[in-house]
Amino acid sequence: MKIAIVGTGYVGLVTGVCFAETGVDVTCVDTDAKKIEGLRNGVMPIYEKGLEEMVLRNMKAGRIHFTTSLESCLNDMDIVFSAVGTPPDEDGSADLKYVLDVARTIGRCMEKYLLIVTKSTVPVGTSPKIKTTIREELDKRGLDLDFDVASNPEFLKEGNAIDDFMSPDRVIVGVESDRARNLMQKLYKPFMLNKFRVIFMDIPSAEMTKYAANAMLATRISFINEMANLCERVGADIEMVRQGIGADTRIGTKFLYPGIGYGGSCFPKDVKAIVRTANEHGIEMKVVKAVEDVNEAQKRLLFNKLQNHFGDLAGKTIALWGLAFKPETDDMREAPSLVLIDLLLKAGCAVRAFDPQSMNETRRRIGAAIYYANDMYDAADGADALLLVTEWKQFRLPTWGKVKQLMRGNAIFDGRNIYEREELESLGFNYTCIGRQ
Repeated sequence: MKIAIVGTGYVGLVTGVCFAETGVDVTCVDTDAKKIEGLRNGVMPIYEKGLEEMVLRNMKAGRIHFTTSLESCLNDMDIVFSAVGTPPDEDGSADLKYVLDVARTIGRCMEKYLLIVTKSTVPVGTSPKIKTTIREELDKRGLDLDFDVASNPEFLKEGNAIDDFMSPDRVIVGVESDRARNLMQKLYKPFMLNKFRVIFMDIPSAEMTKYAANAMLATRISFINEMANLCERVGADIEMVRQGIGADTRIGTKFLYPGIGYGGSCFPKDVKAIVRTANEHGIEMKVVKAVEDVNEAQKRLLFNKLQNHFGDLAGKTIALWGLAFKPETDDMREAPSLVLIDLLLKAGCAVRAFDPQSMNETRRRIGAAIYYANDMYDAADGADALLLVTEWKQFRLPTWGKVKQLMRGNAIFDGRNIYEREELESLGFNYTCIGRQ
């Protein structure tokens, strides 16, 4: 089987190389010539654990290829996946420009039956727009070719995407015809042999499933953050509360860790998009809208705690451990650290930061506004306060004596609740975390 993946971003590249790993002949397409040239030379455009090794292995085996031209390979394909970006418009709705551009290219160039599968996260009702766009281009050419569309949303966790794809909780596939279903069954047969669940449904339900899943997970994060903030006021310990409610099998413990808000490419964008979709259909998503509001406020939490501790922050030097929105990725999209850095700079602080993977991406976004440290200890050098922003493993057991010696002050603000108050206070630090006394 031959498939094309249009878009070599996070979703497209992971999807392509994982299908290649099962023996499928995959061509990854992107209009960014520099990115494609880099991939041909083994240079990854993103950091994801295990990705580089898998890409190089499948390139050597001749199962994955990279090109800037969908037109040149389109009619060799059985299936074309659209994995291009759907960034939010100013009103919060998903921008379908790139999705429909792919559809136009397909309509202008296809010569035989194709199955077009949307991998991008798109609002309910996108499938008819894709079909109409393709059909309009075919009509211009005077052709009446059969084609199908399908929806196959991704549920990958950044930092664990390879394992998520190869050993999925479930695979959601929305189809409209037996022919499309049979093709998707053939493609996913290696996963079905391992007893992984492939759930077929109609396309609108598949499109909605992606948004509903992300909205639910975002809701859990905002819920536990609100509970943590309340725990501080009433003298309760959010870690004890989390264990107590997580022991209920109806609730569980996943996505119930207090912190400084969610970020990344999915939750912020998808929460906004589902609120916008609901508004367009006369529904007010009160719960989901509140989730977004809580999250935006939570991104300011460490700054507020810092301000309460020091009062005037002008002239203070603040160290940040972690910049990426979560560990095991270099993704800075909607990262809480960006909000925090902006607030610190406006308050007159000097910022020293270190992250194992996202330094270059941060520098690309904000330039030389902060000091990019050589390592975690360099970040702490001369700092009045140290803020843990991203819970990378290497930050979990630092040599606190060295940190104490390097810092000018003694304030530690733990944005992920990974340290023990007793240990740090015994070493002379002033320790602040989230939702704990």
